Order: sequence, then C-alpha cells, then structure tokens
Amino acid sequence: MNGVLPNQQISAMIESGAIAADPAVTAAQIQPASLDLRLGNVAYRVRASFLAGQGAKVADRLAEFEMHRVDLSDGAVLEKGCVYVVPLMETLALSENVSAVANAKSSTGRLDLLTRTITDGGTEFDRIAPGYTGPLYAEICPRSFSVLVRPGMRLNQIRFGSGDATLDDDALRALHDKTPLVDGTAVIDEGLGFSVDLRLPGTSLVGYRAKPHTGVIDLDKIGHYAPADYWEEVHSTNGQIILDPGAFYILVSREAVTIPPAYAAEMAPYLAMVGEFRVHYAGFFDPGFGHAEAGGTGSRGVLEVRCHEAPFVLEHGQVVGRLVYEHMAQVPGQLYGADIASNYQGQGLKLSKHFRSG
Repeated sequence: MNGVLPNQQISAMIESGAIAADPAVTAAQIQPASLDLRLGNVAYRVRASFLAGQGAKVADRLAEFEMHRVDLSDGAVLEKGCVYVVPLMETLALSENVSAVANAKSSTGRLDLLTRTITDGGTEFDRIAPGYTGPLYAEICPRSFSVLVRPGMRLNQIRFGSGDATLDDDALRALHDKTPLVDGTAVIDEGLGFSVDLRLPGTSLVGYRAKPHTGVIDLDKIGHYAPADYWEEVHSTNGQIILDPGAFYILVSREAVTIPPAYAAEMAPYLAMVGEFRVHYAGFFDPGFGHAEAGGTGSRGVLEVRCHEAPFVLEHGQVVGRLVYEHMAQVPGQLYGADIASNYQGQGLKLSKHFRSG
C-alpha cells in the first residue's frame, strides 16, 4: 500500500540492510513514522551552502568548498553564521519504489539551527529519490545561537514513503468531519491552515525573540539554560506584534492540532507571495500528535518565524502555515507521546527542551 512507512517497516528496512549505520541504529532513533539521523565524527566548514548536483558526489564537492575540518570526537562548537557539512552515520540503499524526505527535528528548529540533508547526485535539499544508494550528509547553519555538538547527536530525521500518499482537500475535509483535526473551524486550502495566536488566555506573553549575542548551547543539556539568557519575551495587548527584519521568533498556533494514528503530516509554507516572513517549519508531525488516545487531546503547533526585508505586522488569527496530511502505509506500532518520551505532546507556547520551564 502507498503511504508513509511506520516504525515496524523502518525496522524491517534496517534488518534488510536498506538502512545501514556504523555504529548500528539504536531503538531510540526509530520514531512512529521517521528515523532520527546521527552526526558523524567530523564537520567540514564550507564557504557556502551547496547541493552535489546530478552525477556528482558530496565528497568531491567538499574538496571544492571546504575551508577546514572540525573534529567532533570530544565535542566542538559550530559557530553562529557559519555553514558546516557533517557526514551522518546512516547510509541508504532504497528500493525503486521507496523515496525519502528529511527534516529538522523539533528541538533543532526551535534553536533556529538550519539543518538540511544532502545526498550524492542531489538536486534538492531534504528530498531523496527512489532507489537512492549512498551516504547522507547534514548541512548545518546555526542562525541564532552557536551550539556544541558531539558525534551521535540527532539533529534531523528522515521519513520514508511509497507512492503519493498526500490527502487532497476533499479527503482532508472528509477526515476532519470524521475525526476533527483542529479544535475550531478547519481552514482547508492545499492542506490544513495554521494561524498564529497572539491573544493567549490570562497573559500578554505571546512569544519569544532570540537575543543577538548569547553564549553557546550544549545540545546534550536538557532543561539546563535560563530562557532570559537567550530570549526576549514578546508581549502584546492588542493581538498584534511587529516582526523585525532578520529576527527569529517562537510563537504558537491558535489551533490545537490532531494527527490521527493512520496519518502523518508535514508543515509547509503557506503563501510564498507574502514574502515578508516565513515560518521556518521544522516539521514532521507524527501519528498520534495531539491525539487523545496518545495523551495529546489537541496540541498546538509551535511556529518558528523569521522576518525578511521589511518590518511586518503579524496579527492574531493570521494564517502563517499549513499542514499537509499523508496516509500511513500501516498504523504504526507506536504513537507519538505514547510511552516514547515525546517532549512536545500537549504543548502550548514552548521553547526547546534545552531551556528551563516555569
């Protein structure tokens, strides 16, 4: 059956050698509808972001763009504003009917840590063609904070699928009628619309803005950092905020979202023509996200927003993104949040797991 491959099929791909790794893949990497990818032992500082291009290998292009190498074995800092390419521990040998899509993990996106996957012969970021055989690389560009990384850290993830499993708008409306996908009116137009919440109940706090000059964040330290050292609070009493050019914001969706167990979703840009800002969508949404049976009862989507050339007024209820839903090939053997230590089930406005809460 066409669809996104669930955890049990990912496990079968590991057993068959379609996914290989050194050291071997661990159970903790396998998510309900994706596989976490691990950083290798070296980072290449490069002059610019690049794609290998048809017929070319990333290793050959590295020789063209490399400035210096950083040994990650004992931990090393990836500097804000620089571009690095890191070979990943995992390699693929996909069958001709299986393709893959990669994306940054939620915590990676919330740190404004631009992380994309590149492959040999690749002409797009994060898109891996059916039948691809070869290595995987992470391109990492810290945008707001310098970060301390080590081999084995999981900054991005990969989702496998067969055929086109995307729900069109009619199918999405039918699914919403059967199992409500949001806790209000569903705005469905090439996916499920996501709007921004700038009127949170009982508070004027509506988001956070990254401070421009901060210390390093060690990605292994969970619940460690004081938010005030890295973020400015964003308050609003009138349901609007003005985004500053170049600034990075953490906001939250007005809608509480549900991903039923037989479906997965991905955040996509809403409207390229708007131009003034973009939601830096770190986003796979796994089966069970926000689902009552998995302890979710509707979870908000955290929005990672960067403003472009001109100051822009963002208003409460403005649509800023959309969720594209896909069929699972099978219902996963595990759901998001159900006994797998998911960090963001039932979330509201929330920074990454590296910061202290409360």
